[in-house]
Amino acid sequence: MLGAFLNIVFGDVSDIMFLDTIFTITVTLLAGPFWGSLTGASTNIIIHTIEFWGWEGYLFALCNVATALLTYLFMRLFPRELSLPHRQDALFNFGALPKSRRFAFAMERIVVLTLLSFKLCLAMSVMGGFISAMIQIFDPSRIGMPDLSPYQFHEITPKHVSFILAEIIVRIPMNIIDRLVSAFGGYAIALALAFLYKWIKALHITASQKR
Repeated sequence: MLGAFLNIVFGDVSDIMFLDTIFTITVTLLAGPFWGSLTGASTNIIIHTIEFWGWEGYLFALCNVATALLTYLFMRLFPRELSLPHRQDALFNFGALPKSRRFAFAMERIVVLTLLSFKLCLAMSVMGGFISAMIQIFDPSRIGMPDLSPYQFHEITPKHVSFILAEIIVRIPMNIIDRLVSAFGGYAIALALAFLYKWIKALHITASQKR
């Protein structure tokens, strides 16, 4: 619930980007797909309950759950770069690495997080666009609602494409920046919390030994 609350707070920062998945990524990196999915779904449920305009808005919770599941998939594909809890490797001894290895170490994570950002961008654009298009097709009274479509980007959408494809395309410019910020921000926060956990654990062990 704390992760969902922080998602909502960050989501109010910008009118152009959503930024409501940062802590979904953080929680997934630290605690796994179940808690990450719960964080993402709770974020959507709380936001839509507050700004209720119809039951259809709850369908976008699927996008937030997909964020957690895709992040977890990347954790399985790139465990050395993204698996954080309880690690005792070079991640927590970065200062002890040779300078040449530090650069490679950092670049490995930058590349993986960039790939994750673009995969999230594609997944969120397709899912969000499809859900939005279906809602507007089955309920034409919803057409033009700012809660459904980022219409500030519609002027760049080719006019000859289908309605569903237009809803997907129109999300890509916003989602590219949004997911880059969310992926790198979520990882940075998770890394800071992992360091904090390791530091507290070390203090506890030291205190126990002194007793």
